[in-house]
Amino acid sequence: MNFRTASRDEPEINLIPFIDILLVVLIFLMLTTTYSKFTEIQLRLPVADTETQRDYPKELLVSVSSDGDYSVNAAPLGGRSPDLLANAMLAAAKSGKDTVVIIQADASAKHQAVITVMEAARRAGLAQITFATQPSGKAATR
Repeated sequence: MNFRTASRDEPEINLIPFIDILLVVLIFLMLTTTYSKFTEIQLRLPVADTETQRDYPKELLVSVSSDGDYSVNAAPLGGRSPDLLANAMLAAAKSGKDTVVIIQADASAKHQAVITVMEAARRAGLAQITFATQPSGKAATR
């Protein structure tokens, strides 16, 4: 009778093949990945073609000229500050906070001028803003 307990060897996990496979996959991914570097961003601004123009009963037209001058409901403003524009918008708002601000910006107006109108509308508490667009000519031929 053999009452000795058999010694059991602990299972051993060999990591070397696993590391080899990971290195091969890493090298494969490095060789097959293409890196493209863009030196400049090509932008083409969209043209809006609408079937019918919406008519807002409570609208406030804010025009931005190419020079950055503002007019509220066709009344020109004397300055370019957001506070002056906000006060003029608040005075011209027919129905208070429910008024829809329609920004009519010249195509060559700076983005900062349009952002100034949006900031003035925020300061005046007018949250509904939309932009007026010009049809491209394709909508007229339909």
